[in-house]
Amino acid sequence: MAYLILLLAILHVHKAWCEATFWDTAVQLSETMTLECVYPLMDNLTQVEWTKISGTETVNIAVYNPNYHMHINHNYLHRVHFLNSTVGFRNISLSFYNASEADIGTYSCLFHTFPSGLWEKKIKVVQSDSFEIAASSNGYQYAETGQNVTLNCQLPRNWPVQQVMWEKVQPHQVDILASCNLSQGTRYTSKYLRRIWSNCSQESIQSVIIPNAMAADSGLYRCRSEASTGEKETFVIRLVITDGGTNKYFILPIAGGSVSLVLLILIIIIIIFYNRRRRRQVRTPLKELREKPSKVATNCRSPTSPIHSIDDEKEDIYVNYPTFSRRPKPRF
Repeated sequence: MAYLILLLAILHVHKAWCEATFWDTAVQLSETMTLECVYPLMDNLTQVEWTKISGTETVNIAVYNPNYHMHINHNYLHRVHFLNSTVGFRNISLSFYNASEADIGTYSCLFHTFPSGLWEKKIKVVQSDSFEIAASSNGYQYAETGQNVTLNCQLPRNWPVQQVMWEKVQPHQVDILASCNLSQGTRYTSKYLRRIWSNCSQESIQSVIIPNAMAADSGLYRCRSEASTGEKETFVIRLVITDGGTNKYFILPIAGGSVSLVLLILIIIIIIFYNRRRRRQVRTPLKELREKPSKVATNCRSPTSPIHSIDDEKEDIYVNYPTFSRRPKPRF
């Protein structure tokens, strides 16, 4: 009985994991959505098929053959189109005109190639808000173009990790980059249009490498992990790819901003100093006007004061006249 319960538990975990990786890309439903499908290898391509999977039923949407051109099912004839069907035959992305809730579901893009055989990408269309809103970043990582960028999933120490999945999160879609299950020894083959290096081993299960990074590789990357105990952890990092020469140009705006800040501070200091000085100049005349009446009152009886009292005006005035001798006039 115990063995049966254990077997059922393993099957349940396996089923859950398969359902989690059933799709390669999740796309947000929109009226003009595009389901990307680009074959990454250089094999000979003979035919491409687009179908919609509804449970056990498969509905044909379109078939493209370089010898017979494009055939679109009559139910999708005026609803879908291929923008790049004539460009190299490797980009067979499917675009919708007026998609609706009826178009929610899982789609299959199947390439017939030689000598590799069949190559299939499954895309799940869901009704959701922006995927980036639900994936808040835990940190930033900077790199230059042309470098091999290693993304590490920060897991708790001595955490018994069992499964790890790396995704690139964009506002309108989520792409699975790598997936590894140590307990089952299975490894997921990515259908992402960029080549991603990963190693499904205990030592490097939490890392992926983006070779020869480009500006288009910038964005959010999410690591989903699960321990053997059933605990789950999610780590999100925002990767910023810069041109090696642009770092030099970043100095100019920073320096210019610093100089502008210093000038602004100096202007504020000058304005404050000027206002204070002006206030002092205004206060000084007012103080003199308040003090002047008191000075006049204290100096009204000063000998040098031009103002005299009424009593001073009544004082006698003495004038000195010359005296003349009174000699008799001579008679002739």
